[in-house]
Amino acid sequence: MAITRILIANRGEIALRIHRAAHEMGIETVAVHSTADAEAMHVRLADHAVCIGPPSATESYLNTAAIISAAEISGADAIHPGYGFLSENAQFAEIVEAHDIAWIGPKPEHIRTMGDKVEAKRTAGALGLPLVPGSDGAISDPAIAAKIADKIGYPVIIKAAAGGGGRGMKVCDSPEKLETLMKQAGNEAKAAFGDDTVYIEKYLGNPRHIEFQVFGDGNGNAIHLGERDCSLQRRHQKVLEEAPSPVISPEEREKMGGIVAKAMAEMGYRGAGTIEFLWENGEFYFIEMNTRLQVEHPVTEAITGMDLVREQIRIADGKSLSVTQDELRFTGHAIECRINAEDPFTFTPSPGKVTNYHAAGGMHVRVDSGLYAGYTIPPYYDSMIAKLIVYGRTREGCIMRLRRALQEMVIDGVKTSIPLHEALLEQTDILNGDYSIKWLEEWLATRDA
Repeated sequence: MAITRILIANRGEIALRIHRAAHEMGIETVAVHSTADAEAMHVRLADHAVCIGPPSATESYLNTAAIISAAEISGADAIHPGYGFLSENAQFAEIVEAHDIAWIGPKPEHIRTMGDKVEAKRTAGALGLPLVPGSDGAISDPAIAAKIADKIGYPVIIKAAAGGGGRGMKVCDSPEKLETLMKQAGNEAKAAFGDDTVYIEKYLGNPRHIEFQVFGDGNGNAIHLGERDCSLQRRHQKVLEEAPSPVISPEEREKMGGIVAKAMAEMGYRGAGTIEFLWENGEFYFIEMNTRLQVEHPVTEAITGMDLVREQIRIADGKSLSVTQDELRFTGHAIECRINAEDPFTFTPSPGKVTNYHAAGGMHVRVDSGLYAGYTIPPYYDSMIAKLIVYGRTREGCIMRLRRALQEMVIDGVKTSIPLHEALLEQTDILNGDYSIKWLEEWLATRDA
C-alpha cells in the first residue's frame, strides 16, 4: 500500500523540510505540535495538525502514546521522525510498526545495535570498518601494554574501561612513561569508578570529523553519497559543515565510500544513515553511526542533486534505491551554517520575538527555516532556528557566495550566530580548509583572551 499521509514527529525547520518533500510527492502531512508551537510554520502549512501536549518535550515530542494517538486519529499511514527527539529510539520504531504504520527510518534492530557504543564498534569492526587501533580489551601487564603501544605507535591513550568524563585517561608519548601512566590511570579509575581496569588506544591528537552519508534499501543494496566535513565544532556541537571535505581526495572518497556502502549492504540496512569517522594523517577511524537523517544533509543534496528526504520516503514505501552508485556524480562545493538564536560569542540562548526577517536569496542559496516576522522563538527547545546552505562550482566561489548571503540575512529581535559565521569566513585557516575538531574552541579561547 502506497504512503498517502505522513505524520511528522518533529518541529522546526526539519518538520518543514519533511512537509515540503512530502507535498512534492503528492503526499499529505500531519503536523504534531506542543502548545508552544501552535503558531509554528510547519503547523500552518501542514494538511492536518494535532496538539500533543504542553511545551515540555517530555510531554509532547517525546510522548510516544500521544504521537501514536495523533497518527491514528488523523489517519496517517507513515511517521517520519526527523532528527533528535525519537528519531533513534528503537522502541518507538517498533511501536510504530506494531500499529501497522510505516516507519520512515532504519529497521529497529539496526537503530538499537548502532545506538550502543560498544555493540556499534564491534559490529563496525565485523563489517570491515576501520577502528581506532588498540588493545582488544582490558590490559594490566605493562610488558604486554608496551608491545601493543610499539605496534600501534606513540602517542597512545590509556583509558579507564568503566570511565567517562576524562577521568582515568592519560596520554603517553614515550615507552619510558607507559608503566607509570598506566598506574596513574588505574588509580584514578579505581577512585572514580571503583574499577582500575584500563585499555590502550592510538591517540589522535588533532583529527578531523569526517562522515559518510549512506542509503540502503533494506534488501542488501546500498550506496554512499560522499563525505561531509563537520570538524568545526564547539562542545561536540557542529557549527559549520561542508561537502566535500577539503582534505579528502577523490581516490580516498571512492575507497572509503565503497567500504561503507559494502558494510551497509551486508547489514541489510534500510534508509538513510551516517557513518562518522575521525580522520588523521590519511587514516579513517570509526567512531559511531547515526541511524537517521542528519542536520547537515542539505550539503550532500547540493553536491549530488539528490533529495534525501524523498529517498527516505520512497525506501519506507518499499521501493528500490532511485540511483545506483555508478549514476551518482559529485559536483561543486557546498557549505552549511547553523544559525542559532544565541549570542554569537558567549553562546547564551536568545529566544524571543522575531521583529523582522529576511532570508538570503540568489543563485544556489538555500535557507531551511521556520522563521517569519512576528514569530516568537520558544525557550524550550534547541536554539537552532535556521540553516543557510550555499553551493558553488568551487570551494572559493562557495565561500564568496556564503559571505554575501550572510550579509543579506536579516533576523531582528533576537541575537543570532550570524556574526560568528561572518568572523569564521575571515580566518585564514578556514579559507585554506586547514582546521580540525579542536580548531574552533582554540580560536574562541584565543579571541576571548
